[in-house]
Amino acid sequence: MTLSRPQRLKAAAIAAVGTPVIDALGATYRWHEAGTDVLARIARDGRRPIFAFWHGRILAGMLYFRDRGIVVMTSENFDGEWIARILGRFGYGTARGSTSRGGSRALVQLRRDLRDGSPVAFAVDGPRGPARVVQAGAVWLASATGHPVVPLHLEAAPAWTVNSWDRHQVPRPGADVAIAIGDPIDIEPRADDEAIEAGRQAVQRAIVGLEGRARALLGKAHA
Repeated sequence: MTLSRPQRLKAAAIAAVGTPVIDALGATYRWHEAGTDVLARIARDGRRPIFAFWHGRILAGMLYFRDRGIVVMTSENFDGEWIARILGRFGYGTARGSTSRGGSRALVQLRRDLRDGSPVAFAVDGPRGPARVVQAGAVWLASATGHPVVPLHLEAAPAWTVNSWDRHQVPRPGADVAIAIGDPIDIEPRADDEAIEAGRQAVQRAIVGLEGRARALLGKAHA
């Protein structure tokens, strides 16, 4: 999809205004972590994580993982354009594509980024849902590269919930934000359709389980 010049200018304006607002908001958060040792373990093995999380947690995840050189798949439409511009200001790379447009090209780029040493990330139920249903792109990439899928989940309190398909959560100023990172999930090389589906279901179960773990962290923070 080729955006018009007015669309590109509008996306640039959204990024210019939104970035300092998001940055200021993030500076007020109190972070609570579980499972971060997983990342050190993967690094010691000479591998890179393929992060997998729900679309509705992009904002908190972007702030937590900022400036680490992670490459994120973003769609090629207008929303993907302004999101990509904001991501770039927070130290991310982007691979443009989605399940509906340009996905194969983006996966090829992510495969190259992993080979070159960059972690990558997927909102695995994006860009259009259904919400909280894992799609297969991250699993396919893990099979093609030998790098593991790393499921994670973030929860915040207090928070606003946007009236959108993904029920996007925006932590309020001063919020506690919990991140729970799960064990890496390896996918066999050259996996067939059956193995890809089994991997997809494993990632689904892992993220759903991490939702409870993140909420428990918040419960301890508010005890």
